[in-house]
Amino acid sequence: MPKSTRRPAAYHDPVDYLSLAEVETIARRAHEGQVDKNGHPYSEHLAAVAHGVAARGGSDEQVAAGWLHDAIEDDALSREWLAEAALSGATKAIVDALTKRPGESLEVYTARILATPGALLVKQADLAHNSNPARLASLDDVTAARLAEKYRRTRELLGLAED
Repeated sequence: MPKSTRRPAAYHDPVDYLSLAEVETIARRAHEGQVDKNGHPYSEHLAAVAHGVAARGGSDEQVAAGWLHDAIEDDALSREWLAEAALSGATKAIVDALTKRPGESLEVYTARILATPGALLVKQADLAHNSNPARLASLDDVTAARLAEKYRRTRELLGLAED
């Protein structure tokens, strides 16, 4: 009996991958109506992270992950969607690495990021935007201090200097 030439559902030829414009559209739609802690459309954060990845010399796969970095964690898209999406394995791995699990310690989370090729650069862009003094200044003092400490500790565990 001849071997099947049918590829697994999760396989996509590189030419079949979603373009960055398509990934951006998917991310913006998935987070539509969501706002950040400052009340701004969440898509502004996604754009800042994606652009921050590109500005740091990230690959298209990393930029795509920048657009999608919070989609699974925020339940904007499902793990099943990610598994079947027309994205490279590298992009999927980065998005998965950046998805914090319920109850997961910061140490386990950051270790996964460090173990995943390409994920650190995306997290660096995420932290840079989250830690922006102008963004933190618009929050109440208690929240701003809590988040600043969380971001400082995350950078420390990842071996990143202040951005």
